[in-house]
Amino acid sequence: MGILVLGLIIFLGIHSLSIVNEPLRNRMVQSMGEGAFKGIYSVIALVGLVLIVWGYGAARLDPVLLYSPPAWLRHLAMLLLVPVFPLLFAAYFPGRISRTLKHPMLVAVKLWAVAHLLANGMAHDVLLFGAFLAWAVVDRISLKRRTARDIPTLPAQPFNDLIALVGGLAVYVLFVVWAHQWLIGVAPV
Repeated sequence: MGILVLGLIIFLGIHSLSIVNEPLRNRMVQSMGEGAFKGIYSVIALVGLVLIVWGYGAARLDPVLLYSPPAWLRHLAMLLLVPVFPLLFAAYFPGRISRTLKHPMLVAVKLWAVAHLLANGMAHDVLLFGAFLAWAVVDRISLKRRTARDIPTLPAQPFNDLIALVGGLAVYVLFVVWAHQWLIGVAPV
């Protein structure tokens, strides 16, 4: 599980730069330029993500059971996951959903993490999903004290919420029916 832990430290660490030291992040952007900063940031995040995937896969080969969730929690988890992809879409298609929630991507990460914690009781699952849940909660709290930055999104349009809902639900169905098994190796249903 060491590789998984290292990946989480790198991935969530780079995503926590604004949480722990926003002035440092801003100085780095100013000194190296936004393009270079985003490039380095992306490479570091990608390294962390690769290590998370590799470490999670390796940890699944030697699982340690922490708790055994009852079967009905899988159904609750599936229900909690329904809005996740629409919320991810809403983060980039601004409309009423993003205005109401302010940070729909963080809500999506929290729902994704909680749902997976309800349905999975192995140590590697708890580590992965618990780390993302903790990060999303801390990030949301820190956003209240940070200076708002422009996030690249599409222009606000009347149909953006519909696009987010239909597109997100289509991706959810695709994930349930095929992609989760193909990518993760576990059929959700």
